[in-house]
This record gives sequence, structure tokens and C-alpha cells, in this order.
Amino acid sequence: MNRDLKKLIFKALALAMGIATFILTIMNKIESKSAVIFLSIGLTCLAINELEK
Repeated sequence: MNRDLKKLIFKALALAMGIATFILTIMNKIESKSAVIFLSIGLTCLAINELEK
């Protein structure tokens, strides 16, 4: 896979997880445990992205 495409996918996924958590929290449709899991996935994607530099 193209390295730039992989970096873009990880960044987009991290952003999507953050936005999803924010919106679902505002709507009171997510439990705290699920929100932490979503944010952890996003943070992991950003960490993988940084480690590959």
C-alpha cells in the first residue's frame, strides 16, 4: 500500500473516531466505556502513524 495513503487513512480514522465520540456524547447515545474505546482506537491510529516516520 502506498505509504502516503496509509498515513491518510490512519489520520482520517482518528479524526472520525473523535468526531463520532463527540457527537454521540452530545446526543447521550454512548456509554463512557464505549467512548473511551473509540478514543483509544483513534489515539492508536495516530501513534502508529507517528511510529512509521
